[in-house]
Amino acid sequence: MKGVCVLVSVLAFAACSSTPTPTRPATGESPAPEAALSYEAQQGHAVYRHYCQTCHGESGAGDGFNAFNLDPHPRDLSDPAFQKAKSDQDLLDAVRRGGAGVGLSPLMPPWGHTLSPRQLDDVVLFIRSLKKKA
Repeated sequence: MKGVCVLVSVLAFAACSSTPTPTRPATGESPAPEAALSYEAQQGHAVYRHYCQTCHGESGAGDGFNAFNLDPHPRDLSDPAFQKAKSDQDLLDAVRRGGAGVGLSPLMPPWGHTLSPRQLDDVVLFIRSLKKKA
């Protein structure tokens, strides 16, 4: 019986002292580390995940879970041409006023009454981080 207790103790110690192996996404691509984002952009990422990711997708490519249900499909926020063409104020207006408020699709809801001014600014910072790598 004493041998069993020693064996269990050794196995428990070994399990607790092992270093977990980081997992990689199924696609083989490693996601951009969130630590590389500023604190404000990280806060914007949390807002984006909650309010935007379902339609715009994790990487902003317009391929979120609900995107296939929408016509027109959500915009690819990571498109370099889009990122270059839109000012921070343009992005802020679209998030605050929704698609219909800025002459775009009425399927994008306005978040100006839901999100604080700080959250709106933070989500714009995060959207800027979605640029595709050249």
